[in-house]
Amino acid sequence: MEDINSALKRLFGFDKFKGNQEKIIRSLLAGKNVFVIMPTGGGKSLCYQLPALISEGTAIIISPLISLMKNQVDFVRGVSTNSSIAHFLNSTLNRHEIAQVREDLLSGKTKLLYVAPESLNKQENIELLQSIKISFYAIDEAHCISEWGHDFRPEYRRIHPIIENISGNIPVIALTATATPKVQQDILKNLEIQDADIYISSFNRPNLYYEIRPKPKDEFALNKELIRFINNHKDRSGIIYCLSRKKVEELTETLVVNGIKALPYHAGLDAVSRANNQDMFIREEIDVIVATIAFGMGIDKPDVRYVIHYDMPKSLEGYYQETGRAGRDDGEGLCIAFYSEKDMEKLEKFLTDKPVSEREVTQQLIDETISYAESSQCRRKTLLKYFGEDYEQENCGNCDNCLHPKPLIEATDAVRDFIEMVIETKEQYKAPYLINIIRGEATSEVKTNRHHKLELFGVGKDQPENFWKAVARVCIIKNLLRKDIERYGQLKLTQEGAEYVKRPFPIQVPMDRNFEDDEQDNAPSASGAAAATDPVLYSILKDLRRQTADREGGLPPYVIFEDRSLVDMCIQYPITEEELKNVTGVGVHKAQKYGKPFLAAIKSYVETNNITRPQDLVIKSVVNKSGLKVFIIRSIDKKLPLESIAESKNMDMDELITEIESIVSSGTKLDLSYYIEETIDPEHQEEINEVLMDMETDDIDEVLEELGEDEYSREEVRLMRLQFLTKYGQ
Repeated sequence: MEDINSALKRLFGFDKFKGNQEKIIRSLLAGKNVFVIMPTGGGKSLCYQLPALISEGTAIIISPLISLMKNQVDFVRGVSTNSSIAHFLNSTLNRHEIAQVREDLLSGKTKLLYVAPESLNKQENIELLQSIKISFYAIDEAHCISEWGHDFRPEYRRIHPIIENISGNIPVIALTATATPKVQQDILKNLEIQDADIYISSFNRPNLYYEIRPKPKDEFALNKELIRFINNHKDRSGIIYCLSRKKVEELTETLVVNGIKALPYHAGLDAVSRANNQDMFIREEIDVIVATIAFGMGIDKPDVRYVIHYDMPKSLEGYYQETGRAGRDDGEGLCIAFYSEKDMEKLEKFLTDKPVSEREVTQQLIDETISYAESSQCRRKTLLKYFGEDYEQENCGNCDNCLHPKPLIEATDAVRDFIEMVIETKEQYKAPYLINIIRGEATSEVKTNRHHKLELFGVGKDQPENFWKAVARVCIIKNLLRKDIERYGQLKLTQEGAEYVKRPFPIQVPMDRNFEDDEQDNAPSASGAAAATDPVLYSILKDLRRQTADREGGLPPYVIFEDRSLVDMCIQYPITEEELKNVTGVGVHKAQKYGKPFLAAIKSYVETNNITRPQDLVIKSVVNKSGLKVFIIRSIDKKLPLESIAESKNMDMDELITEIESIVSSGTKLDLSYYIEETIDPEHQEEINEVLMDMETDDIDEVLEELGEDEYSREEVRLMRLQFLTKYGQ
């Protein structure tokens, strides 16, 4: 057998191995089972490609994606003069191609055969593999075995009995880029390779910058932020991940009409379209791919400069895997994610119909994602800890929390109290439950367990919930507590934690972020004075709005232009009626009826202050091809119940009302009186109308505060506001 160092040079052109590659290859060639955990870009593929090429027989590579197989086969053929050296066996092959694969396998020409787990199940393929000499099995993306992994595939669970049936006692190498301690256990147990040599490379990608941004409630504002970012990184490749196919299509179209070369990628596209869009991205014919999680595993494009999560993923493993697409060449990699509590609540709603065990697993994964997003700790430290790795530096210098740290709060006593609470409750509970006890929240579960009788009950009631979340997190990061692997999320005492209780040392924590507050501060919203980029102009326009409202018979000012519209005027500086129509919440009618004095005021302000207007950031809207808005308008004209409208489009009421608000803001009249009369108490209608008439702002929270939140729901206030705007503002 050829020496592996000379083979490395001859076949791949490298002078030396990277990281653990040499040790991994030598273990596999020695006939041992091997488990490899190596981050994206670390060189996993070479760990089985090289030994396969120099070993007797054929290596069977089990891979989850057809696109990945093709890329790998093309690569291996590129290092050899023999095209038969590598094949894939999957559903895309015709009869002639299958026959060629069989012939090359039986003749011993093929050194690597890539198969999907589904293809491995077919009897004819089992019989074929039984008739050839197999050097080893390589199971790529091995995290797919575990239900705790982000890409769980039931077919992976059947791999072990199948390969045992084909040929027992053959070495197995399992490889993954993401695996928590729990997932690692699952992989080893399911493949029955507990005796494997385990090689875990650092999960740290020092070239990646991690940032979590509050997600604007207004979609227009979010799209504008995205387009501004992409335009600031022109001619650089980027990936934007969305959770739904619909959002992928809508966002792609918005980017395209605004001059950005983008294409969609999701499982709803046919195979030809997916392959074509992927190839165009790899060939740099487009700059941006907008995708669901269907795009990612095995995509080999080293110069992706940014990965943006339009929606937060469902798990930290998914987040790590997807952000790992950036900067694989060790160059710049910007990883930006937009986070909102409402998005995570939507994910949690989808769990209600799932089996209990699956629901619990998924809920824990979502909780970890929320914890990461809201934390003010170093992103890198938190992320690596999740994968069982300690990051020693206090400040990584390459994440939002480290570059813009929040003030530290003394927490020495709080940490000790929290650890003692873990001890008093017999190490049986997760952090949220323990926080309830320590803050004095006598929930039904707390009362049932009689934990409201504990001495520490309520000892931390003076501190907010996010402070205690930060305390719990710092306990884990400093290894004073650990999360139990088998009972996922339960906090257990470590030796270091026991020592801390006896001899505490000073600890400070940064307060976790409150994203609801961040949204109000940073995103154009209904109460968006704070969001105005030009407070002087904002003040001028507010005064003008009040004067206009007085001339219109004493209407509330927001009926003329909503607060968010004024905020957007301070960003765009419109000076023509056409430009005014591009402002959030301004339709043709409002532009014509109220626009003239506002345009004159803005023009005078721009000229006086010599302001350069950012016209390149005026975002073009896309006609909603789905016809959702038309459908809603027609349904309301037919006086259909809103619940029925929402159900027919698979929306919840909150989403439907948001869509109706958008329709009304753009100048379309919608008569909701038929529904309001049926669902809202007449006295409530009268009270809400009176408050809306008297208030200067249209902020729902302020209206509710004035009315009293205990008596009035947010939904009924939003509906009455819509009716009010239709009556007086159109």
